[in-house]
Amino acid sequence: MEKMEAAERKCFSVEEIKPKFAIDISTLIDSRRLSSLQFRVIAICGSVMLVDGYNTQIIGYIAPLIAKEWGMPRSALGPIFSLGLAGLMVGYLIFAPFSDKVGHKRVLIACVLGFSLCSFLAVTATDVTQMGVFRFLTGMGLGGATPSAVALTSEYSPKRIRATAVLIIYCGFSFGFIVAGAVAAQLAPVYGWHALLWGGGIVPLLLTIVLPFALPESLGYMVAKRFRPVRIIKIIRHLAPDLKVDDRASFRFGDGKPNAVPFFVVLERHRAAGTLLIWIAFFMNLGIFYALQSWLPTILTNGGYSMGNVATVTGLTTAGGIIAVFVVGPLMDRRNPYTAVASLFFGGSVLVAFLGAALTSPLPLLMLIAFSAGFCVSGGQKSGIALSALFYPGSIRSTGVGWALGVSRLGGIFGPLSFGWLLDQGWPPATVFLAGGVPMLIAAAAVFVMGRMYPPIPGGAPNDI
Repeated sequence: MEKMEAAERKCFSVEEIKPKFAIDISTLIDSRRLSSLQFRVIAICGSVMLVDGYNTQIIGYIAPLIAKEWGMPRSALGPIFSLGLAGLMVGYLIFAPFSDKVGHKRVLIACVLGFSLCSFLAVTATDVTQMGVFRFLTGMGLGGATPSAVALTSEYSPKRIRATAVLIIYCGFSFGFIVAGAVAAQLAPVYGWHALLWGGGIVPLLLTIVLPFALPESLGYMVAKRFRPVRIIKIIRHLAPDLKVDDRASFRFGDGKPNAVPFFVVLERHRAAGTLLIWIAFFMNLGIFYALQSWLPTILTNGGYSMGNVATVTGLTTAGGIIAVFVVGPLMDRRNPYTAVASLFFGGSVLVAFLGAALTSPLPLLMLIAFSAGFCVSGGQKSGIALSALFYPGSIRSTGVGWALGVSRLGGIFGPLSFGWLLDQGWPPATVFLAGGVPMLIAAAAVFVMGRMYPPIPGGAPNDI
């Protein structure tokens, strides 16, 4: 009898006797060491953020050269700055939900190509109106690329290091600021402002040649859109070479919800309070960040510091934010991420107030306070991005991050204007910086309350709500 049953089994194909098995890809990623593919995703997304930061900052170095060449006061270039910021906000708000719908990779490539071409177009500008339009379009591409890069990095990173990975790629944005200054110092005196825009177009254009082949598509998107199993399996074999999987497998990713969602899903009742609190924290933090970047050089110059010392002190605020990544990222991954970010914002409230008092202190003390303030304020900006990437599930992560960044841009506009108004009212710089500690305190309170409402899970915040 046993021989007859064995003979019958041989008559059936392997597919008939072997059932399908399901693979949760997010669990697979969380349980494995980083593969070369995941390192590649982090490196490429970091490179995108670098060229994004360069193209965001370069207008600050171009503006005085344009004003001189076109024979107009620098104040007349205000529309260029305003339209560039408006473009960034539009890019965050529009392209982020679109990325969740059609795939992060596609939107990322399209946005990088878009701001590359717009940088070339800006070379042809002959007046403020043309330059303003081109900067608006450039800003849309810059704003659209960031949420997609953050979402891809988050998706391909294990939960245990997700915050650190996001913070690392966001360092690329800060390095882009530094590169913009270095390139401007070397090229502008010899080749003029056009060379800075050429650089802002050529490098991302070359990057778009690499992106289609080197960057994988979102696995969550592929699962939600029911891509052919062979395409998903190809990526899984890079993530887990030892895993035996074939086209009999079925797949799910995280919460299993489809990616095609409208933007208002971030305000659904079970996450509405968290979204609003993230927006408050982002608004306050970015307002102070841009206030420092905008007014600290002017205040130091008026205080009698040399241009070299002004550049050093201001640059230390950026450097502090980069160093913060390697401290705060691991804390967010290993401890309560809400506590880590709230503590950073609270430290920022104290140090921004101290920075005002240090304006008349010896230079070494001023440099130390500037670095520490940057650690908390600039580092807080990056940590806030990582927190939002942890808070939102993969299916709406780009939308959540993009809208948080879009709302924060309003703070980026309001902060410098508020500092300027207070100075015009005759407030001493030390008092203005003291007042600047209040928004950071509000940001800390917002994240603290958020942590009380949404208890974290091991390895990060609850991303399944």
